Amino acid sequence: MQTSTPAFDDYYNLLQLSPNADQDTIDRVYRILVKRYHPDNQDTGNAEKFKQVVEAHRVLSDPESRAAYDVQYDENRSLVLKIFDDASQPDGYDGDRRIFEGILSILYISRRRDPTRGGMGIVQMENLLACPEEHLEFHVWYLREKGWIERLDNGLLAITASGVDRVMEQRSILLRNDRLISEQTVSA
Repeated sequence: MQTSTPAFDDYYNLLQLSPNADQDTIDRVYRILVKRYHPDNQDTGNAEKFKQVVEAHRVLSDPESRAAYDVQYDENRSLVLKIFDDASQPDGYDGDRRIFEGILSILYISRRRDPTRGGMGIVQMENLLACPEEHLEFHVWYLREKGWIERLDNGLLAITASGVDRVMEQRSILLRNDRLISEQTVSA
């Protein structure tokens, strides 16, 4: 029987904030977003999004709740970062391949968690990949040109259906290679 882990609500991503944001910044962004998503707003009202923003602000505004949340955030981030092999070099072909796969993987995870709003901001991507934005420009350009990622109307980056196919294809190749390695080990 397969157990599923509950989805992690990334409040920093929801509010498009750095995990280092101070309380004034959190409050300022909160005020902007609750006005935008308030159900009474005829143009941009969204009750579900409004509820999420209020919950994110509630947690991030209370020092104790935020500290507990930050522990969960760091654990979730470390799970995402396991995508990468620390031994690979940041420059050159292997480094580029690692970043391409990393971008596609985190955008895949984001879209999988929430198919309707599965986008991610460049700041969060920069933090998750531990790679400065200027080093991501080439990779984002390439993935957009291939049609594997897109920029949404809200400015976030998201994986496309072709990008999902690419991730699935890569996973299939990796699994096939692992099976071959295992079979060779057993027969040796």
